[in-house]
Amino acid sequence: MKLGLLFPGQGSQFVGMGKDFYDNSVKAREMFEIASDAINVDFKKLMFEENEDLNKTEFTQPAILLYSAVAYELFKENKDFEYNFSLGHSLGEFSALYSAGALDLAEAIRLVHQRGKLMNEAFKDKVGSMMVVLGLDDEKVEEISKKSNLQVWPANYNSDGQIVIAGIREDLEKLEPVLKEAGAKRVMLLNMSVASHCPLLESAVEPLKSLLQEYLKDEFNPVVSNVTAKKYSTKQEALELLPIQLTKPVLYKQSVKNYEDEADMFIEFGGKVLMGINRKITKKKTVPITDMKSLEKAISL
Repeated sequence: MKLGLLFPGQGSQFVGMGKDFYDNSVKAREMFEIASDAINVDFKKLMFEENEDLNKTEFTQPAILLYSAVAYELFKENKDFEYNFSLGHSLGEFSALYSAGALDLAEAIRLVHQRGKLMNEAFKDKVGSMMVVLGLDDEKVEEISKKSNLQVWPANYNSDGQIVIAGIREDLEKLEPVLKEAGAKRVMLLNMSVASHCPLLESAVEPLKSLLQEYLKDEFNPVVSNVTAKKYSTKQEALELLPIQLTKPVLYKQSVKNYEDEADMFIEFGGKVLMGINRKITKKKTVPITDMKSLEKAISL
């Protein structure tokens, strides 16, 4: 059985994520220790206790990556499998790179921690956000966004009838009634202060490229790019694609459609968000791994 490996992005975090793995696996505890040492953050406290930091992007990103990485390593430790690609949604592309051997764990944690800081820095003088739009065709949302003359852009192409737009929070609020009038079934502003995957993050592109130059291995297993919905497997390609991933929309549904024939099944590491989205894209089954029970189920397949 050939698998497609999936890794969720920001928004999938929650207090208690990874605790079942930590409590029941020596490997998981070792990985938590490596991550904590990498950026001098207590990941047990960050992920298991109520706190304000978990929703701050410079901490959210390494926490989600660690959760996904632990789920992936425990699965790999207990199951022989083949796969043709790793695919992550937004931040999840960096978790996918870890699974593909492009980064070791400490490097991956440091990289996304810095990525989060760069994204925050880009919004120090402005308030961004993101907004989910349900029930409208992509082309209609694109048209409305462009004609509005507001600072808003399509950011995530999740599935047919589900698209996320990003931009200045005030402009998104102005666009909400326009989208509803056009026939959107639901328009929901997300609780975020950073607008991902749009031109407002341009200032972070070159600094991220410098970090990637430092951390990435020269070659790795195939990862599907959010920017192109195509595979890449070299540092040279990654240096072109990953920095502009900050300012370009995530082509998630296009990526799944491009490569679903290469997978008998999808495994989602550290979340269930992509499983829900996949139901609207593909007939292939998606199995999530979020704790020891779901890990055992995935291993048994």
